[in-house]
Amino acid sequence: MSSTPLGEFSLIARYFNRAATDGNGVDLAVGDDAALLSLGANEQLVVSTDTMVAGSHFLAEADPRLVGHKALASNLSDIIAMGATPRWVSLALTLPQIDEAWLAGFCDGFFALAKAYKVDLVGGDTTKGPLAITITIHGTIPRGKAWLRSGANVGDTLYIAAPLGESQAGLDFILDNSLVSEQRDALIERHFCTYPRQDLLLPLRDKVSAALDISDGLIADLGHILRASHVGASIDVDRLPLTERLLAHCDHNWQKAVTMALTSGEEYTLCFTSSAALDCAALNIFPIGVITEDTAVVLTAQGEPLDWQLTGFEHFGDSCGS
Repeated sequence: MSSTPLGEFSLIARYFNRAATDGNGVDLAVGDDAALLSLGANEQLVVSTDTMVAGSHFLAEADPRLVGHKALASNLSDIIAMGATPRWVSLALTLPQIDEAWLAGFCDGFFALAKAYKVDLVGGDTTKGPLAITITIHGTIPRGKAWLRSGANVGDTLYIAAPLGESQAGLDFILDNSLVSEQRDALIERHFCTYPRQDLLLPLRDKVSAALDISDGLIADLGHILRASHVGASIDVDRLPLTERLLAHCDHNWQKAVTMALTSGEEYTLCFTSSAALDCAALNIFPIGVITEDTAVVLTAQGEPLDWQLTGFEHFGDSCGS
């Protein structure tokens, strides 16, 4: 690392001015006052903005490589949950001071994931202040093909695109250093490093009736679909996929593991509804329930209703993320 203090523009040139992906519609990226992007006449632009703040979404001492991955993954998940292909991102980075070791690690995680999803950084801003990361992500989708929250219909099957709960398990270790487990490091990495299911975009293009990404917990996020669609849902908790790592973390307490799967935030995977006959094994998706007329969520096990009272993460509540 250079011993010469970096200014804002030399920082941008050294860490963020990367070559654009061929064929991704980037006419002009980092370096001018704005980016120039090409967009076809038969496509819609999908835009989302998200912020991660040290102390709320990650601890300031967290591995910057993992922070870089998580920052981008959370935004990729938003775009993919709309049925869109992620294309470009802009990054506003607020730093207490220029720490080149932190920046190098952050960029390693950020750009490795960007390369995997063929996403280009096309602009942003850097400023001094409490550590915070704001990303605006742009994606494209064939006109009229976006997945919305408002399209769920009674009788649709409810699906999730990955096992849930390990993000919360990893957060448990982050927030409590006294916890000991041989799975500690793997679960902490799992908390930060999710891979949104872009592979589902084409096979599910015309088969999804409603969708969103799971960021505040399945129970909390599913409520957005139910309210927008004016429907309810019945979840068969026996059908929730529980990983061996999650069960071990919960001392093989089934109810604890299921509860964690239902409420774990920052999973950044897809929850969706469909009336189509889907090949769950081939797509690696999990049917967990059905959309109902009653505008509520009912949990069942072995065909019997459960009286569990569950909630998800609330940004302005008392709980704090990682």
